Formats: sequence, C-alpha cells, structure tokens
Amino acid sequence: MRTDDFDFELPQELIAQTPLADRSSSRLLVVNRKTGTYEDHHFNEVIDFLRPDDIIVRNNTRVIPARLFGIKEATNGHCEVLLLRDTGDDIWECLVGNAKIVKPGVIITFGNGELKAECVRFGESGVRYLKMIYDGIFMEVLDRLGEVPLPPYIREKLADPERYQTVYSKIEGSAAAPTAGLHFTNELIKKIEAKGCKFVDVTLHIGLGTFRPVQVDDINDHHMHSEHYEISQEAAEILNRARANGQRIICVGTTSVRTLESVMQKYGCFKACCDETDIFIYPGYKFLAADAMITNFHLPKSTLIMMISAFGGKDLIWKAYHHAIEERYRFFSFGDSMMIL
Repeated sequence: MRTDDFDFELPQELIAQTPLADRSSSRLLVVNRKTGTYEDHHFNEVIDFLRPDDIIVRNNTRVIPARLFGIKEATNGHCEVLLLRDTGDDIWECLVGNAKIVKPGVIITFGNGELKAECVRFGESGVRYLKMIYDGIFMEVLDRLGEVPLPPYIREKLADPERYQTVYSKIEGSAAAPTAGLHFTNELIKKIEAKGCKFVDVTLHIGLGTFRPVQVDDINDHHMHSEHYEISQEAAEILNRARANGQRIICVGTTSVRTLESVMQKYGCFKACCDETDIFIYPGYKFLAADAMITNFHLPKSTLIMMISAFGGKDLIWKAYHHAIEERYRFFSFGDSMMIL
C-alpha cells in the first residue's frame, strides 16, 4: 500500500483550535463494521452503545511540559527542544529544532541556567539524546521552565493547560495527549460505571512513534519509533478474564489499542509487563485484543488513520470521513470523536 492511499483533503477551518467548554458535548460518529453504516450522535450518548459488562481500556499517561526554549552556550543561538522519552541516567531522547547545529558536546541552557542539557549522541530524523544537568528534582525544574507541547496545527494559545490532559491522567511521561480520552468527564465516567462497565487503565507514553509523519511512499518502508508502555497485574487479570468470558474490550484511543495489541502479539495473552513497542498497524492486520474503539479524527497520511482503516475497513472509514467533512465535524486533537463498533 502507498502512503498516498491514506490522503484526503480537509478544509483548514475544520481543524479545531480550542476545546469545547464541555468535554462530553463533542460530536460522536458511530461506525458499525457489521452493518457498514454510521450515525451522528454526541459523545455523552456513548453510554447508549455500551453493554453492562464491557471493559473499557484507557491510557492514563499524563503530558509533561516537554517543550523547552533554550540558548546554545557557545553561540547564544536560540534552540527549541521537545522531550520525547526518558532513557535513564538523566538522558532524554529529544526532538531539536534546527538539529544540524546541535552536535555531541553542544550545551544548551534553559532559564537562568537552572537547567542545562548536553548533547551526547545523534538519533534519527532530528532526534538528539541530551544529558540533563540540574539541581533538585527534574520534574519540578521542568514544571517551572517547560510548556505543554500542543501540536503544530493548533495555533491558538490554550487558556487552561489541563484541557490538554484527560481527567484520569496520572502517570507523567507523554509528549502528547491521548486525545480520544479528552471527551470524558468525571460525571460521564460515573454514569458508565453505574451501568456496569469497568474501566481498566494502561500506560503508554506518547512520543515520536505516534505523531511522527509517514515520509516514505510505500508504507511497508515506514519504521515506527518505539514508545514505553506498562500493564499492571490487576489490569492483565481483568482483561484475560473478560476475554475468557466473551466480554467486549473497548479501547479509548489508538495508544490503548497499540498497548494491548503489542502485549497479545508478544505473549498470546494479557500479561503484566513494562516494555517498549514499535508496532505498526495498517490494513491487513489481524486484531487480537480490541473489539471496539473510541478515537478522534486523524491527520491525512498518518499512522493513526492507517490503524483505524485496518480496524473499521478502509472503504467504510473513508465514507465516514467524507460524511464527517460534509457535516462539518471538528478534526484532530481538540476535535470530535468516532466510535467504531
């Protein structure tokens, strides 16, 4: 398959720039694989499509203030850094603006010297590995100096940074939000639990693997960047029991899907683990874990739209996207949602 097979034209005005006042009032396009149909709803109606024994898997990662603006010590040149992943020993995998000028040995200063970063080695596609130099607790320093890294297609300043976090975010480590979860409110979660559904948390820290664009013509040539994920013993037991009992497993977001599918591919069952995944899901993939998915509307030619095309069937997903564009749905991170049954 070609990357261009997953391209489509999207009017710029449909790219949502700000979140809605009420998270759950976003629109919801419900796509049914069995009937090949789709229906317009609102997200607070998602409960009507849930069964009392459904297991709903969500990604509890929390976005860190991963965007830093610094100065190269040697030249006083400005330098933007996006933290992607903590690799241990205070060395972070980072995307660096104008990366060609950041070579091993270069030191970048942030704030009033409260934080420094030394480039220790190269990575692929503008990635650099930076050794963080600071006093105290790194996350506290980052809270003072960093910004929440909104996607480049969002040009409006976010009034409340918490709106780029899910209400159930818990484990710090992501460079981007698991945006399918942004539609849930605490009130809606309580209603869903009262119906008999159970929420299960997993963690996948979103980095370059999720948002890196596909830059090759043949999608088989695309290499997914690895991302860190974790599943607890309790979560694994609940999911294995659900699978044995024939209960549906509904994933909130593509990152939850990637986590569960990675574990099932590796072990053949759900297992407590802490690992890295570079799984790439596109049409032809046989799903092992997810029975239904809640997701947002994704960028053209992205790995995310390739995944949902695999899950819902490309022809049906393309019809649904065409309908969403005609009906003026809001797209991308702060946009509307889709449920694929």
